[in-house]
Amino acid sequence: MRAVTSLPYEITEEDHVRIPMSDGTVLSARIWRPVASDTDPVPAILEYIPYRKRDLTAPRDSIHHPYLAGHGYACVRVDIRGTGESEGVLADEYLEREQLDAEEVLEWIAAQPWCTGDTGMMGISWGAFAALQVAARKPPSLRAIVISSFTDDRFADDMHYMGGCLLSDNVAESGTMFAYATLPPDPAVVGESWREMWRERLENCSLWIDNWLSHQRRDDYWRHASVSENYSDVQVPVLASSGWADGYSNAVIRLLAHLDVPRRGLIGPWSHKYPHLGEPGPAIGYLQEVVQWCDHWLRGEENGAMDGPMLRTWMQESVPPSTSYEDRPGRWVGEATWPSPHVEPQQLPLARHRLARPGETVEDEALTVSSPLSVGQFSGKWASYSAPPDLPYDQREEDGGSLVFDTDVLTERCEILGSPIVRLEVSADQPVAMIAARISDVAPDGRATRVTYGLLNLTHRDGHDEPAPMEPGQRCAVEIELNAVAQAFPAGHRIRLSLSTSYWPLAWPPPKPVLLSVHTGHSALELPVRPVAEPDELPARPFGEPEGAPPMPVTALTPGEQRWTVSRDLVDYRSALDIVKNAGTVRFDDLDLEVTRDVRERYSWVADDFCSPVAETEWVVTFARGEWQARSETRTRVSCTDTEFVVDAQLDGYDGARRIVSRNWHRRIPRDLV
Repeated sequence: MRAVTSLPYEITEEDHVRIPMSDGTVLSARIWRPVASDTDPVPAILEYIPYRKRDLTAPRDSIHHPYLAGHGYACVRVDIRGTGESEGVLADEYLEREQLDAEEVLEWIAAQPWCTGDTGMMGISWGAFAALQVAARKPPSLRAIVISSFTDDRFADDMHYMGGCLLSDNVAESGTMFAYATLPPDPAVVGESWREMWRERLENCSLWIDNWLSHQRRDDYWRHASVSENYSDVQVPVLASSGWADGYSNAVIRLLAHLDVPRRGLIGPWSHKYPHLGEPGPAIGYLQEVVQWCDHWLRGEENGAMDGPMLRTWMQESVPPSTSYEDRPGRWVGEATWPSPHVEPQQLPLARHRLARPGETVEDEALTVSSPLSVGQFSGKWASYSAPPDLPYDQREEDGGSLVFDTDVLTERCEILGSPIVRLEVSADQPVAMIAARISDVAPDGRATRVTYGLLNLTHRDGHDEPAPMEPGQRCAVEIELNAVAQAFPAGHRIRLSLSTSYWPLAWPPPKPVLLSVHTGHSALELPVRPVAEPDELPARPFGEPEGAPPMPVTALTPGEQRWTVSRDLVDYRSALDIVKNAGTVRFDDLDLEVTRDVRERYSWVADDFCSPVAETEWVVTFARGEWQARSETRTRVSCTDTEFVVDAQLDGYDGARRIVSRNWHRRIPRDLV
């Protein structure tokens, strides 16, 4: 990425601005803005997240907020209440109070003498969730939003559940927020009140996994802040982006299809990262796109921000299977509207262990599968972060425990763009069952690269609001919508559909092994084929080189460690996936602050005992400056019986060598057809 040192506006920075809320709580903000805004007000852009503006996200913030400020904007980075130097306790995600705070922050910003009264919001992940959710509340100053890696449906398409199946990321991300919600403020900013603020967080934090596991169907808990409940609530222009390696790519095309406001979509090959920092590459000049969007919608400039296609996406070329890629080969393609009239659904009937040709008559027969728990150990992470390498590996071993359907060898190139759909007629021998459906690109040498996948808890076959048990042996029709993708399959390759009845540890397995029957005469794969002859419809101006402001100085004092290890003991049949995400110790040079982070995850199981899976996370985070040291240690363990999920969690807070708070949780949560 190119570091830009000369920008149109000279900027000034305030690193701790107190913003009072109506209930007396004070939030902490960091503000970058043009010096000229003292006399010539500018529009403002808010990023609103819980990930600590002073240290943990400060290197990333230093790249894009000074850059945007240098282009004439007041950039306001606010820590949500209960995080960083903001007062209060962070009790859960996307609460009503959180959104009220955001509205009050926008009102405060709009009233400042350096602001024109016009505001925007931007962010990735939580910050994008916040921007979209707040936009639906129609704050009067908000004019546009720029969002990356988000969802519009908190139950159906988030890290918690997928197709009604419980994701292991539900456990992993609850561990992440267990840690972030219990970190101390910096005494260099808040003074001696840091101990009182920290103790309040430690003593009053909640166990988020308890909340998330207590809502196993799409109820009011998930409907709250799900914009998909009423897309018309969003009445400001939206620039939305994500990556095909991310877990959040589907929401971009849903917004394009359902919003009735000026909108643009951008999907690259990236994992859960901003497009200018995108991995796998190629990264793009995303901040230039943000400036153009904001100049048009916050300043009223006629600059071509709405020229070109509604959707620009990276059409990925075939690659060998790997858990990481530096770059994904491909090309940018564009669609003027979405859904696109260029995409043609192609039905491939399921025949005996093959995908038949469109229109081919297929014999009706039952094919059965009962997958071992080992299917899924090479599935990768639901939302890739590219550290450690976490993409799916060669699918051939997974396919050994699955029903597999291959096309004939392709005689010409095939490109798909959108969400494949698997329509099946099935029966099962258990009332609770799941299907994992995967599409792979199979090379001539047999290597299988997963292209996309989808999950369905069969008790959710008629919707996520009111699941119902399967009637053992009774045939029923189900539909599985796979994650959207843009992928090219070259001539000489085959397209493979694989179906399994477990996919652990990406998703929690059902309580008992399931024998699933798939009836071929009434089952098919629908591919969203984009004919190769269709024009790519790209704008005249290509993406620029990735650029941003120079990052703040950070010194690595001890190296980190990244590991993703699958193990299997053939004596006692214990297997595990162990993940290490150790960031080492880094010093924030300007703050004289040292931060150490060590994260461990473990997903284990025994043989084919479907009640043996255990998911564990552990976070240890230490802050140190001179004689001051504060450490938070959090641990979460989720196991199960055939009727319950069992949660055990611990929290310890250390002021120097002295443990000042120690808490333990034990919860037993009934399984609700999961």
